[in-house]
Amino acid sequence: MKELRNKTILTLFSILTAILITGLIILNINSYRREYLSIERGLNVFDNRGGFKEGPPGPNGADTGDFKQKPRDLSNMMIMDNEVYTVRLGTDGEIENIISHGNTSGDFDIENIAVSVKNLVSGSQSDLIYIGNLYKDDYSYKFRVNDLIVILNNGEKSGKLKLLLIESVIIFFITEAVIFLIARLITGWIVRPAEEAFKRQKEFIADASHELKTPLAVIMASADELTGAGSPGKNRQYIENIRYESDRMHRLIMGLLDLSKLEADRSGISYKEEDLSRIIEKTCLAFDGIAFEQSVMIQTDIEAGMNFRCIKDEMEKMISTVLDNAIRHSYKDTTVRVSAHIIKNNIVVKIINTGDPIKDEDREKIFERFYRADRSRNRSENRYGLGLAIAKRIAINHNGDIRAYSESGDTTFEIVLKR
Repeated sequence: MKELRNKTILTLFSILTAILITGLIILNINSYRREYLSIERGLNVFDNRGGFKEGPPGPNGADTGDFKQKPRDLSNMMIMDNEVYTVRLGTDGEIENIISHGNTSGDFDIENIAVSVKNLVSGSQSDLIYIGNLYKDDYSYKFRVNDLIVILNNGEKSGKLKLLLIESVIIFFITEAVIFLIARLITGWIVRPAEEAFKRQKEFIADASHELKTPLAVIMASADELTGAGSPGKNRQYIENIRYESDRMHRLIMGLLDLSKLEADRSGISYKEEDLSRIIEKTCLAFDGIAFEQSVMIQTDIEAGMNFRCIKDEMEKMISTVLDNAIRHSYKDTTVRVSAHIIKNNIVVKIINTGDPIKDEDREKIFERFYRADRSRNRSENRYGLGLAIAKRIAINHNGDIRAYSESGDTTFEIVLKR
């Protein structure tokens, strides 16, 4: 349920964040484009050179003269929206004069900039226009061959765009915090019915298991008493069947109770510093006899002195469950390899066996309760598919995880515990 809640929060948070980022990007792009077009208009305003008609008027005052260009008086032009300068070039390409057409700023060195731009366009036989990156370039310019250079100060517009970008970043982080709170609230509302149903299911399983323990204990005790009384022939067979099925039901009930305890609220449980290396070694030694019966050997490579805050009994349960699973699914005359090392401040335990590979579609399912990849064999061995589910829950409760995979004929169960 915790995983469902986290995934729901992540999904909502990602969707709302994507909408926010898209909106801020569009805002900044539109602002950039608006300032870019403003600069482009400022550079092109001097293209209208004006003109006049030359020649005597025709009948009724009609124009008959030819159209001739008449230079515009640039010295009297004022542009209020931009800080613009025109640099008049002589026939030799040198600067004749520089005219300001708006407010001037002291930090804009037009003299040196004009020389730099003149050197850049020197030798060009066609008109040029340059509008650079408005976030970093100080100026833009337009060059008219053998005539003039128009230079525009980008400073004001660059400042506006940078300020908008900074404001967007601040808005992003503030809104992200709000989005996270909204995502949590919405998630709580969405997940609440599922949490309540899951809680009722767990309570039902725990209560039913507890209620079944007492009559089951009576049945088992009665079966033992009848078996000890020396029941004859046919009745003895029935009694042994009762005892056998009672044992199976007992293991199932205990497994359900263990899983219910592991999934319950653990806020009051205290973890202690334990020597995990020793726990793993002792568990492997305890399984030597089982492995020998299966014609399997156990080989260990365990780093010494790995301390870990945990519940000792649960660690033993997790390791023994995975190790038992590896032994039972190994081919005869093979070796189960157990390794445990600290890698990047995590304790990584690997239990590797040679046997039938785990299918790709079963890699996650084998950790689900009551899932059995080979139902016929698990049934004959009184196995209910709870062991790996319990091991997975123990790992999660200890800030870790388990995964399984098969490659090159080997099956590996990897337990990663974050220290």
